[in-house]
Amino acid sequence: MNDLINPVALVDRSFYFIIGFSFVFLFAITLVMIYFVIRYRRTRHPVPADIRGNWLLETAWVFIPTFIALAMFVSGWQAYTGLRNVPEDAMEIDVIAQSFSWIFIYANGKETENEILVPVNTPVKLNVTSADVIHSLFIPAFRVKVDAVKGINTYAWFLPETIGQYFFQCTEFCGVGHADMTGVVEVVSQEEFDEWVQEDDGW
Repeated sequence: MNDLINPVALVDRSFYFIIGFSFVFLFAITLVMIYFVIRYRRTRHPVPADIRGNWLLETAWVFIPTFIALAMFVSGWQAYTGLRNVPEDAMEIDVIAQSFSWIFIYANGKETENEILVPVNTPVKLNVTSADVIHSLFIPAFRVKVDAVKGINTYAWFLPETIGQYFFQCTEFCGVGHADMTGVVEVVSQEEFDEWVQEDDGW
């Protein structure tokens, strides 16, 4: 468990990497553009220069963007595989989307509606499907977003590392009650979760 990497960190790292490069190039290109506008304006440089055949420039603008694109791909691929490779010891919860609520079924048959109760520091796999139309489960705190489609079984997983409550919602317009299709992930201690699982009346 100690060597388990939270996919949240991988997603955020990829996001910051791409945004960082984008801002660096935004400012760099803007500064170069301003310099060229001033340095090579018509009054100072009436005859334009022809740079075709400059192998150094052509090599640079082929290899540098290629390297950056590959680096972004590697970062994004690591984030993607982190979200898809579920730990073997993950706790599994079946998720059924319906108009307009979420049903969560635990291994012992216990059910909750619009609330996921999970123990802290335990990887959780969500087996997602729909009972009717297309829905989409979005848990921003854990970077989880997965469509729920009738007749199709898919999954997502997350690692809750901090006790607390985390909001989730449906992000696929599914009808008049779409805005009400929200819920909470309740992350509790292992002892509190075990006690809840053994109760007969639910949380």
